[in-house]
Amino acid sequence: MRHFARLVLCLTLSGPFPLFSQTVVVPATQSTLSRHYEPGERLVYRMHGINEGHSSTRRYDALATGLVIKDASGNFIEQFHWSDVHSNGETFTLSPESQQLQQTVSLDPGHRLAMPSLTTVQPALIGPIADLLTFYADVQLAMRQKGLIHVGDHVFVKRSIPNSWAYGTRVLLGQDVIDFDITLQSVDEATHTAMLIVRHVPPAELQLKLPAAWMLKPVGSTPNNWVQVEKTEEGKYIAGIGHETFEADIKISLPSGRILSTTMDNPVDVLERTCDDADLATCGEPSSYRIRRQISLDAQPN
Repeated sequence: MRHFARLVLCLTLSGPFPLFSQTVVVPATQSTLSRHYEPGERLVYRMHGINEGHSSTRRYDALATGLVIKDASGNFIEQFHWSDVHSNGETFTLSPESQQLQQTVSLDPGHRLAMPSLTTVQPALIGPIADLLTFYADVQLAMRQKGLIHVGDHVFVKRSIPNSWAYGTRVLLGQDVIDFDITLQSVDEATHTAMLIVRHVPPAELQLKLPAAWMLKPVGSTPNNWVQVEKTEEGKYIAGIGHETFEADIKISLPSGRILSTTMDNPVDVLERTCDDADLATCGEPSSYRIRRQISLDAQPN
């Protein structure tokens, strides 16, 4: 979702961020996996990320510290603050606004996940915020599925609704669209943990409204599911079409249902052209490249 040139290079690049420009709502059902909250429970996670863009690579890590409380509706929520951020090995100083940001997530089936306001947040935090939200959304979605009972059980959740990350005057068009392929990969009785595999996959049919005919040709083995058009300061239009996937491997505690660790691989294969006009009809030769994001999240001692 989140390509990372869209979050990191220009407040774009995040497979996860556009996913939650619209809320995913799935009918609640029973599942082998469930979250058992305790009021006052504290959670600490360390996130590591490698964002390989078209022309540069960024490495970061950040600490998320959370507390379990109930919201006004009686649902359990986890409220996180971010700190101890490093970018390319250097300590990154958070502004007062970034330090005060409170990110709310939850695995309570009654809570609707949403992106917090990012208007005052530094760009370096947007990726971690979006990725944490993606991991919680994947697990909450899995916990709603009645078909995930035994090891090897598999469900497919069709969404096929475009997500947008277009903003302001620079990113004129930014959309991707994915469906969910979820597997209960394993259960370890000795450690009382379960492993989920959540794949974000392109729909079988084209679901994007593309502004130019040359964008219709598939970049990968399925219809294109990622598109972005940026306007440069020189008045040119950088237009990209692509094939995007995610795979998240998520370890969950069976007694509590809390997330213990996650890894995510998010490649985007892009075909890009620089165009003279807004209709994307007069364009230069195409260039092809891959953007790849690799993210991990690990529970830390409280």
